[in-house]
Amino acid sequence: MPRKRISYWLLAGIVIAVILLCTQPEAQEPPATLRDYPEIKQSGILRAVTEYNAISYHVSGDTIQGFDYELLHAFAKEKGLQLEIIPEMSFDKRLQMISDGKCDILATGTIITTRSKHSLLFTHTLQLSKQVLVQRKKEEGKDSMYIKSQLDLAHKTLHVIKHSPTLLRIHNLMEEIADTIYVKQVTQYGPEQLLAMVAEGDIDYAVCDEHIAKASIKDFPNLDINTDISFTQFYAWGVGKYAPILLDSLNSWLDTYTESKEYKQLYNKYFN
Repeated sequence: MPRKRISYWLLAGIVIAVILLCTQPEAQEPPATLRDYPEIKQSGILRAVTEYNAISYHVSGDTIQGFDYELLHAFAKEKGLQLEIIPEMSFDKRLQMISDGKCDILATGTIITTRSKHSLLFTHTLQLSKQVLVQRKKEEGKDSMYIKSQLDLAHKTLHVIKHSPTLLRIHNLMEEIADTIYVKQVTQYGPEQLLAMVAEGDIDYAVCDEHIAKASIKDFPNLDINTDISFTQFYAWGVGKYAPILLDSLNSWLDTYTESKEYKQLYNKYFN
């Protein structure tokens, strides 16, 4: 009996120890420091988040390319900074990484709107673009599917990246045509994946940035991107509200660099 009693106590002790270990709070990663340009310069590292697409950042063969990537690289080199880039497809997560201080620059063309100005400080305009409808070209017997103008969008379902600034434009468009446009917000894919889904017939309509659509259209010859969803809008990089000195440094550098021959070659490479 004493031996059995000892065994029970040992077993109970082991169970209690396991429970205590399992209920211990997990070690949490310390919050990132909100950095402005002096802290970035002191660390020697510039952290940026961008989107993986044909314009911003992508792998071609064995090299990394992209307008935003190459522009960032030129800025970091000029300032003597080591560049760290995180590609992130989710618009929400990109904004969160800036607000949390995990990244210093949102380095992908982002539409400047009254709403987006609430959470970001924007650089000087880097490009002008607009949102376009992605649909399949006219097919015999399916003419009713083809959208010729914004008025034809009534009661159609558009696929849009979740929380994209495009949503505000679609809301305004419903007011303009005085009818309902259905929207499905996509969380797992970027604009190029939406183009592929329309091309394959998985979805009928998507909304995409015109520059990205034009850069990718050669891979999807059955697609049509000729119907505008928005007017021409300003696109820029963003930094956190806590980083006005970084914004000034970027703008000062951009004012000079955008007048250079190197920048004109870079711009023509991706947009002309």
